[in-house]
Amino acid sequence: MATETESVVLHAPDVHNPPIELDLDKFMGTWHVTHSTLPLWKSKKDVTITYALKPSSNATTVQFLDTVEYRSKSDPATSSRSRVVGVDTLLAPPESSQSSTSADGSRARPAPTRYKWRGKGWLAVASSRWQVLGCSRDVGPSNTGAWAVTYFEKTLFTPPGLDVYARTPAGLPPALVRALVREAEALGGDVAHLARGLFEVERSGVEPSSSAEVVDASHRIGPVDKVDTLTHMALSPS
Repeated sequence: MATETESVVLHAPDVHNPPIELDLDKFMGTWHVTHSTLPLWKSKKDVTITYALKPSSNATTVQFLDTVEYRSKSDPATSSRSRVVGVDTLLAPPESSQSSTSADGSRARPAPTRYKWRGKGWLAVASSRWQVLGCSRDVGPSNTGAWAVTYFEKTLFTPPGLDVYARTPAGLPPALVRALVREAEALGGDVAHLARGLFEVERSGVEPSSSAEVVDASHRIGPVDKVDTLTHMALSPS
């Protein structure tokens, strides 16, 4: 379980091989999106993302299923959730940053933090890139204090975005959320701007910790990515 003394560290999205000790096996499972900057979640609730590693015969290829589920705010808490399924593929860092030197002088493997998402089936034309900016030391499903912050890259026609993940619908302590916002703001650039517009995503049965901050959503037209898929396409219920 996370402790109050655990440091909160985020890394800029342009860092191709950040010093994040991410255990990918433990990162799998269901995460609750408790805070976000993405306008599409303002009218939704009970948003979860479930990751499941795919078997691979190629040691250099890392992929996992990415299942997003949610309800509209007007839906009963017992209703079926809408779902969109895709596949995340680990992106190799540039050759110059393929590995880093660890404390004992050995070459460390690149952190598994940058991914390309592509929809499955009729959503195969949709794609986008995202990455983990930081996470708790223990990201396992059994750690109720686990957290992660993810960043979605902008495209030619879509803005970047941030999500805050927690392992339970109850979310994270308000002090931790404030610490995550401060760290994001300290990174400067797009991430700092986004952090100032972070709002709480509604979860059934959970009282909001604070009033949601309004983020204006602009109409976007252009290449389809994950955010556009969730926003503009009619998704089938689970």
